[in-house]
Amino acid sequence: MKVKSSEYLKDTKPVLKKLLDKVLEEYPYASILAVDSTAANYRVTKNMTSMGEDDLWCNRGFVIKVYDDNAYGEYSFNEISEAKIDEIVDAIRSTVKNLKKAAGDMSLSQYKILEDEPCVFCESTEYEISPEEVGDEEILKRLTDIKDECLAYDEKVIDAGAIFQYRVYHKLFLSKNRDMEQNVMYAGGGLYVVVKKGQEVKDALKGYSNLGGVEVMDRMHEGIAQAGKNAVDLLSSEQITPGEYDCICSPEVTGMIAHEAFGHGVEMDMFAKDRALAKSYVGEYVASPILNMHDGASMDARNEVATYFFDDEGVISKDTVIIKDGILQSGISDAQSAMALGTTPTGNGRRESYKRKTYTRMTNTYFEPGKDKLEDMIASIDYGFYLENPCSGMEDPKNWGIQLMVSIAREIKDGKFTGKIFSPIVMSGYVPDLLKSITMMSDEVELCGLGMCGKGYKEWVKVSDGGPYIKAKIRLG
Repeated sequence: MKVKSSEYLKDTKPVLKKLLDKVLEEYPYASILAVDSTAANYRVTKNMTSMGEDDLWCNRGFVIKVYDDNAYGEYSFNEISEAKIDEIVDAIRSTVKNLKKAAGDMSLSQYKILEDEPCVFCESTEYEISPEEVGDEEILKRLTDIKDECLAYDEKVIDAGAIFQYRVYHKLFLSKNRDMEQNVMYAGGGLYVVVKKGQEVKDALKGYSNLGGVEVMDRMHEGIAQAGKNAVDLLSSEQITPGEYDCICSPEVTGMIAHEAFGHGVEMDMFAKDRALAKSYVGEYVASPILNMHDGASMDARNEVATYFFDDEGVISKDTVIIKDGILQSGISDAQSAMALGTTPTGNGRRESYKRKTYTRMTNTYFEPGKDKLEDMIASIDYGFYLENPCSGMEDPKNWGIQLMVSIAREIKDGKFTGKIFSPIVMSGYVPDLLKSITMMSDEVELCGLGMCGKGYKEWVKVSDGGPYIKAKIRLG
């Protein structure tokens, strides 16, 4: 089934068009982004059950963008009626005037007018089971069943939980030549297990996501045994001896590498500010010749949580090849940074909400599959580790440093697991060194988008990342 259009935006559209016509009388370019979004979170643990709207993603409002022959200004609002049109136009004039006044004697960048090729469509993503139709009671019941299965996994389990989250958003983009509508639903779920032995307490998490609805919860049962085993195994974990090792990374760890190593590093608003080293390496080898990397929100890229039909500047989504055969091809960009750099926008202009400005942001970021089998990759390790359960990561785009945390490193000796577990693990290094060391990639790819991504410490958007199992030489500590 396809996500239905927003009745609110349908009723509001005629007034928005009148507002747009009025603004275009004064400005050579104007566009309006209208958003109507609902979202909810559900959580069940041993001692607590909670549910409610997600304040970050529940919003309804508008942002209008205008061009005054050399620069752009924006004005956001959440009330619209014919009676308010003149008031809004006055506010736009005042906003543009104040922006110029605030600039004072500073030299301002000169921007061209945005392209506004004719484009008219209404598209929706598909789902199998709508959370709104299933209802809160049934969702909480399913989560309770998962939580109970987690609690029953082992006598060492002292707590467990299951979460479910979803968002349905509708966006309308209007300009002189564009009338585009998109209706999107995504969902995510996760489960965790907490175990205790003596004074030692450990936990493990498994996450899932999809471009769809409640059907994602069907997959969550599959992860109970893995999360339970990981948590119990961690009770016997040891500290690793720091050093550089041959490693096999699970798809979740591979995804974190893709996200941190060349995700933020190729956001081209950082190119425009000279804050990313990748700017100087376009056209050069930055990774192993067997590595190919993408970022894409288009339907023919990867159907995950960051898939959409157009970005928040009205640019049609696409699949961007960032690395091809080890060579850095391109970054990703919003329309403004693309104009500053003289490139074509890639459809990565995203806002946290209609209240916030657009930044270049990742969407679905991943490495392509290779040709190897996981069992052959493990057998090729004389001594090394299998890394899984990523925790967190960060990078320094200016210097290409990377630091990632994973919960589990399983020891491999003579091509076989020894049963020894090491934790916690810090992965670090210089991005090109890590990526150039990749020698094997599995023929299967997995992506997940349960979490969010911030621009620095704020401006949250939904992303997914992933890839195949990879074999690389990585510094661990």
